[in-house]
Amino acid sequence: MKQLTTHTLPAISSSDIQLPAAAHLQLPEKVLQFGTGVLLRGLPDYFIDKANKAGVFNGRVVVVKSTGKGSTDAFADQQGLYTLCIRGIEQGQKVAENSLNASISRVLSAAAEWDEILHCAENPDMEIVISNTTEVGITLVDDNINAAPPVSFPGKLLAFLYRRYQHFSGRADKGMIIIPTELLVDNGKKLKEIVLELAARHQLAPAFISWLNDANHFCSSLVDRIVPGALPAQEQQAMQEALGYKDDLMIMAEAYRLWAIETADKKVQERLSFSKTDSGVVLAPDINVFRELKLRLLNGTHTFSCGLAVLAGFNTVRQAMEDADMEACISSLMLQEMAPAITDIYISDTMAAEFAQSVLDRFRNPHIAHQWVAITMQYTSKMKMRNIPVLLRHYERSQEPPRLMALGFAAYLLFMRSERTADGQYKGAVNGKEYTIQDDHAAWFHDEWKRLEAAVLVKEVLANTNLWGTDLTQLKGFARAVTDMLSALTRDGATAVIKKALTESRQPLAAGAQ
Repeated sequence: MKQLTTHTLPAISSSDIQLPAAAHLQLPEKVLQFGTGVLLRGLPDYFIDKANKAGVFNGRVVVVKSTGKGSTDAFADQQGLYTLCIRGIEQGQKVAENSLNASISRVLSAAAEWDEILHCAENPDMEIVISNTTEVGITLVDDNINAAPPVSFPGKLLAFLYRRYQHFSGRADKGMIIIPTELLVDNGKKLKEIVLELAARHQLAPAFISWLNDANHFCSSLVDRIVPGALPAQEQQAMQEALGYKDDLMIMAEAYRLWAIETADKKVQERLSFSKTDSGVVLAPDINVFRELKLRLLNGTHTFSCGLAVLAGFNTVRQAMEDADMEACISSLMLQEMAPAITDIYISDTMAAEFAQSVLDRFRNPHIAHQWVAITMQYTSKMKMRNIPVLLRHYERSQEPPRLMALGFAAYLLFMRSERTADGQYKGAVNGKEYTIQDDHAAWFHDEWKRLEAAVLVKEVLANTNLWGTDLTQLKGFARAVTDMLSALTRDGATAVIKKALTESRQPLAAGAQ
């Protein structure tokens, strides 16, 4: 079987894949991308390639490999080509699409090819910088932008921009659009602040600082797509045989995709023309609404459900969604309790319901094996950040305790009951199966469970303002509901309690509860 390269493209005859035209391989380099990871290849590079195939964006990506780990050999061998296999469920329908991505023109090593990367700054076609360097990448460190290369990503970016400024004599139309995708709130604003601080530390000319501020656009963004990476070995082999070539860079991504980019500038929006070919790219003056939807309905539902799922014996989200009762419990939690709680002047009922349905499709994806126990990592901080605000907003609308949120909280408490091992780990157990609790508050919960009866423990945990920032015992009926759910979980087991909770959640609220 031949290796995927530009030379093998003409011989690919499979109807199961979308192929680039020969002209797509000659498009000018418009994007400098810091990061070779699968998220960038499965999301921004996917959008760019799709737009190129539609004749819209018409530009390719130069990828910068910033770390010393691994090599760029596979990219060089395949001339940047790779197969993206999209698998999942969208609007209730199974999705299986394959696309040969030709968006990457070349991959350069920052350690070995820094001069060539700086030379890219002199390319008049260059317009956009994309990054995914992990959250640690957008931090201020004492850096030298004259090094080859600078240590930090902001240092590298500043060196690139300074070279561009010098080469084009400060022309305003040669500024860049910089879009970080790191998982930080206001990532664009934070990156700009760091770059400006580094410029000040290097005592760069005021004219350059003005150009940096006025001619360049740092756009905060939010990315959301699960890209597991390589397919399972058997599936990859079958795909290669079906397509007729060997691809060492083949990756899989779920069907859902979102890249929300914060900008109100019409010229910036025009230059980000790849947004015109896929509804998954959203250009908006404020992207907080997308962050709120994701944080509450996707992440929050995960957090309210993970302990309960582990206690009920489910290993993965997919397994839980294949069980009728657990699927109904998760769906009801999201649609009946959480979505109504977050609606406001920015998030309509329709918007929340549609997003919730897309989340449920993602949870049902048979190609993603998301482990519930992995979601329980730092359970307490996730509960505080993701779910307590939703609980409080529920009580702004209703004084009736939310039954399924109470069940999720009770399951969290029971999940946190543990034994301390000789090596200092905290282990919980359900039906004879152990799990490790990875939570900064594991020791405190261990001690509380040893010392208190369950009903007293519930009140003490809920009243702990250090954990939640507020006294949750002040929420009418919530402590009682959590206590009852915890008692039932301990006595009857999670499976039985889920069935009962579903029946109760369908009952109408008591008169006057709203």
